[in-house]
Amino acid sequence: MSFTVQTPQRPLPGAYLQTPAINKTQSEPISQPSFGSSSAISIPRNVSQPSNQGLAQQSQQSGQLGARPSTEPLNPIERASKTINDTLTQEMRYPELDSYIGQGISSDYNVSGLAAWAPFQKVKLFNIPDKIFEQYNRAQVSTMMGLFAELNHAWVTIDNALYIWDYTHPNPDLIGFEEQSNSITAVRMVIPRAGVFVPSISRLLVVATTAEIILVGLSLQSIAGTGRTVVLYQTRMSVPTKGMDIWVIEGSAATGRIFFSGKGDDDVHELTYQQEEKWFQNRCGRVNHTSKGFSALAPSLQLPFGQKSQPDHIKQMIIDDTRKLLYTLSSRSTIRTFHMKPNGGLDLVITKQLTETLSNIGHMTSQSELISPAMSIVSISPIPSQEASKLHLVATTSTGCRVFMSATSSYGWSITESSNAPTSMQVQHVKFPPADPMASQTSQHQGSMQVATYTGNPGINTSSKALRPTRTANRYPPGYFFCFVCKDPQVATDMLFISAPDSGRIARPQEPAQLSRFAELGIWLDLGSRVEDIGLVSPSFSAAPSPTGFGNELTVQYDRTSSEVAILTNTGIHTLRRRRLVDIFAACIKVGGREEGLEEEVKKFIRQYGRGETAATAVAVACGQGLDVTSDSRIAEIIDPEVVEHARKAFIDFGGKPQFNENSMVDQSLAVIDMVRPSPRHEGLALYIARLVRSIWKAPIAVESLTPTGGLAVSSSVSLAKLQDIQRALAKLQEFLNSNKSFIDGLAGPEALGRVATKQEEISLQAEHRALHSLVLLISNIVEGISFVLVLFDERIEEIMLSLPNEIRQQVRNMTYEGLFCTSSGKDLAKELVKAIVNRNIANGSNVDTVAEALRRRCGSFCSADDVVIFKAQEQLKKASETGKGSEFGRNLLNESLRLFQQVASSLSMEQLQWAVQQYVSTQFYAGAIELALTVAQEGDRGNRALSWIQEGRPEQDPRSTVFEVRKKCYNLVHQVITSLDQTSSQSPDIVDAQYIQRRGEAYRVINESEDEVFQTDLYDWYLAQDQSDRLLQVESPYVAIYLERRSSDNVKHADLLWEYYTKGDRYHDAAVVQLALAKSAFTLPLDKRIEYLSRAKANASAYAPGVGRQPRQLLLHEVSDLLDVANIQDDLLQRLKADPRGSPEQKVKFVKELDGPLLSLTELYNRYADQASYFDLCILIYQAADHRNPADIAQTWQNLLQTTHEETEVRRELQPYEAVVEKVRSLGTRLNLSEITFPIPVLVPLLEKYSFEYQKGIGPPTWVIDILLELQVPYESIFPVLEGMLYNNEAPFEGRNRNYIAADMLHLIQRWFHASSRGGGKIFGGDSNAAAISETLQMLQQTGLDREKMEECQALRMRIDQVLR
Repeated sequence: MSFTVQTPQRPLPGAYLQTPAINKTQSEPISQPSFGSSSAISIPRNVSQPSNQGLAQQSQQSGQLGARPSTEPLNPIERASKTINDTLTQEMRYPELDSYIGQGISSDYNVSGLAAWAPFQKVKLFNIPDKIFEQYNRAQVSTMMGLFAELNHAWVTIDNALYIWDYTHPNPDLIGFEEQSNSITAVRMVIPRAGVFVPSISRLLVVATTAEIILVGLSLQSIAGTGRTVVLYQTRMSVPTKGMDIWVIEGSAATGRIFFSGKGDDDVHELTYQQEEKWFQNRCGRVNHTSKGFSALAPSLQLPFGQKSQPDHIKQMIIDDTRKLLYTLSSRSTIRTFHMKPNGGLDLVITKQLTETLSNIGHMTSQSELISPAMSIVSISPIPSQEASKLHLVATTSTGCRVFMSATSSYGWSITESSNAPTSMQVQHVKFPPADPMASQTSQHQGSMQVATYTGNPGINTSSKALRPTRTANRYPPGYFFCFVCKDPQVATDMLFISAPDSGRIARPQEPAQLSRFAELGIWLDLGSRVEDIGLVSPSFSAAPSPTGFGNELTVQYDRTSSEVAILTNTGIHTLRRRRLVDIFAACIKVGGREEGLEEEVKKFIRQYGRGETAATAVAVACGQGLDVTSDSRIAEIIDPEVVEHARKAFIDFGGKPQFNENSMVDQSLAVIDMVRPSPRHEGLALYIARLVRSIWKAPIAVESLTPTGGLAVSSSVSLAKLQDIQRALAKLQEFLNSNKSFIDGLAGPEALGRVATKQEEISLQAEHRALHSLVLLISNIVEGISFVLVLFDERIEEIMLSLPNEIRQQVRNMTYEGLFCTSSGKDLAKELVKAIVNRNIANGSNVDTVAEALRRRCGSFCSADDVVIFKAQEQLKKASETGKGSEFGRNLLNESLRLFQQVASSLSMEQLQWAVQQYVSTQFYAGAIELALTVAQEGDRGNRALSWIQEGRPEQDPRSTVFEVRKKCYNLVHQVITSLDQTSSQSPDIVDAQYIQRRGEAYRVINESEDEVFQTDLYDWYLAQDQSDRLLQVESPYVAIYLERRSSDNVKHADLLWEYYTKGDRYHDAAVVQLALAKSAFTLPLDKRIEYLSRAKANASAYAPGVGRQPRQLLLHEVSDLLDVANIQDDLLQRLKADPRGSPEQKVKFVKELDGPLLSLTELYNRYADQASYFDLCILIYQAADHRNPADIAQTWQNLLQTTHEETEVRRELQPYEAVVEKVRSLGTRLNLSEITFPIPVLVPLLEKYSFEYQKGIGPPTWVIDILLELQVPYESIFPVLEGMLYNNEAPFEGRNRNYIAADMLHLIQRWFHASSRGGGKIFGGDSNAAAISETLQMLQQTGLDREKMEECQALRMRIDQVLR
């Protein structure tokens, strides 16, 4: 479905964009070339359209509005791919920690009284097993508790024994370590150095006692149906530490180094261990890194007299492996920084005392009771270099303030390598506690949320005692803060305050130009007991490997499981789960209540996170992505129909509208539709899709490696379970969009255009449809693509890869999921793999139908039903080639393969067609090869666009020419088959057998009977290009005439072939039409050739033609005859001008060039040539042809003709003048057919008589005037009255005695008339009345003074007449 703009897409003036949209039923007429001769889709200007991470402002503008249109517009999949790439790029631009935790202070919290807005939620409370309490009751010296949270295990020490159990198991077994007798003072689980222990020992337990430190190996083992358990191993590694009272242990996961410290001093010791003993080095040892020289560096503390100084000792030790730094926190709040060298050294590089820290903070804020010498630092947490380039450490004070510190060196901020150790540490930021919820009644009624203002420092609360006193605190990336507060020391219970970054608000400042603020969501939890330990159950969070994008929890909320934390108290283990934004949204609309409450919650979400992020979250909830903790402490999808329906409505009703960017109109190169920014709904949909596929989008599909034996191993770069999860999520989204498309502007179909009111709204809706439709297509592609990958890895992919050509195999190695989903080359490559799968299964004896059908069912886009048929057809053709071309079975296989190929002709690639044609030719199945090629050509152009292109004269730069070129590739294969046929025919007769002759006849029957006019046109072109025009005349097909008619308009040879073809088929009338057109054409033809065409046309027009009526033949004949007369006149002019001695040679050349070519009009012939050159005989012919009836003109022209003829003859002296006149009269009389108009006897007789009397008297026969007229068969009845009138009129020069000149001619005329009329035996002179009148005339002639001889002849004639009358 697509919407098309009904008016030309050109820049429109802004003043006219609000005009009403045009009627959809109207369209502009298309000129044919001649040949031969819902509601308004607009966004109020005063309403901001926020989007996640500035996506609307940056990605949309740069990706759609800012980009100039390319010469080739993006197709839907390319457009969707660009949208996803832009979205992922923008997601990676999530602000780094340093950008919103800068120099200064803050207290931005969103602490809600509603559980729906809580950043974490309780999942389950696991009780401590009774077995532990039984052992605990036997304790004599000391007990400790802790967590191995990443393993879902807890531990407890009771005197000298260590017990570990799986706290998630309902009835766990206790795993004990009781092999030593000393009281345990500290336990820590660390990652061992690689290569020291067997691979199964993945962790070490460092157990410190009053006498030694012991290393215990720990291995994880899976148990079917019950999860996993741990197994402890004796390593026989220990170091004596008697008297040190060790209670702090820390290990480096990257290097395996183990550090520890005791309560008696602040020295840092390292436990060394190795696989075997070496010279002067035991398997396990201890190194003190701080005993030498440290006392000189540490300033002495002067105490009042009489007081005893408590030794400063280390109470916390943490390691930042990303920077090779070890931090220690002492009991006097001194922070020391050590640099871990690669050679095993440990250098103290920074000592930061509490006084220095307070001094740094003093520059940032005024006096606050929370920041004073009375406070202490209760815990420190590292910030890895992937999370921040400047910030290194977070220290939490006893007043609940978080102090963010950075360590710098002369080389800059980013200390990630061991070669550059920091030299100083500064406080960068202080985050003060949230407002105390119990401070006053007013604060309780401020609303459901306590949100600090974004306007600046005046709103920062620097005096809140909500977290005072803080007993301990922990921070985990990307900023999860757990603060344990013990308000009453007498009551052994802790209050827990949790805060987490509000990623949506950090990513989207309220003002685009404003920097992000350190905004957090917070919640208070009453644990009801004292906290003993806390740990991350899930892996440490990381959305990106660099600070930019690292903390973007939004982008991974559908890609990874939520972070989970375990908290050990003296009553049990609490597990807390990080709530994603989608979970918060689902909970909000769940508690929103009625429509009013729902609308308010959605609007609140829009204000907080933007319309695009809200749309993304709403569609995720509608598709089942929301999770919640059930009453039985399970994490399950929110499938409450009411919640899903509310989310659906939120996506549809609050998705926003596309916005027309009028500022883009200054760019004249932009199409109007590209000036529209799609709606936030589109942005949200793109966000959701991008977040689903982000982990696979750029990942390669397959990864090759070598097996231990050197063989090829191919594995998926992404787990198949992960692919299936993505596919299921997208399938749900696909179903959601399909079921709700009628409610979504842009997907609702053409009927949505009926709701627009302005042209701007119409264009906006079209742009919205284009954007949403492309994403819908992409979803379908991804679902199908994942199915294909799953099928691929279900096969023996190693064998498939080895069967591929090297080039294809390399392409498979390089192919990413994006390439597979979004590019034609990726789909083509997938089809190559499908072919390899099918071929492998066929080679293994599997049925092609079974294999192909299974592929089609699972990934139809890559192996459609057509592909199945193609595979089967290829199989049949291969069998036919193996069987032999002469057998009946082989022939049946060929016919069956042809039937199958034709069934899927529209899906055949050119390579497949070429292969099939070659196979058919090799088996002499010529007819099948031709028929298949023609079928594929027609199926590729069902709309016959190529034919319309040909019929319109093959215009250049027309997109239809591309369609024709595709068809021509198929026709070229037919040409190859014909060439092969001809070559075989030219061989010796013993090779050309009867079977071949039969197959040749079949092939040409297919050719001649084909109704593909485009093919016939191309075939005839090929014949002519091969100089085989005679072959064309032998073809009995109606398309020959059509082809020649079309080509004759621009080629004389084709036109000649056309009338020859018509004549050969007895279509004389059609041949005459073509010949007439040739004579009239603008081709460069000499005049004699045109006269030849007209002569042939006259002959053909005169012949009988079946199916042509009398009237059309007469009309054609009349037109041809008239035009032939004109042509003859023009030829006469041409010949006359050539022979005319008058005029210069240049003029003659000019006149000849003008006349020896196209036929000119009679007016032009007369005015420009005949009259100007005084060719009066030709002027008379022109009068005749033009039906000119002006007697004066005609008489004058005859007069001029006689005069010029006489004069020219006298000059030449070749003839007597009268002879020249006689010849002219004779010629014109014949050509004029004695026309009464142009050969007027009443005019000509006096003129000739006068000429004879005045110029030729006594020269020549005395009666030559009457003789020439009678010779021309002028009727006696026409001449007689003229002479009679001349006799009686007595006009000069025939007056007086000169009348006898006329009388003599009259006597001669009457004599000849008498003899002519009496020969037939009929009545003389046509009747008695005429005879009587002539008798009287003869009597009168006797009185005119005739000489004696004439008088006697007159009297004798009269007597004979009278005798006849009696």
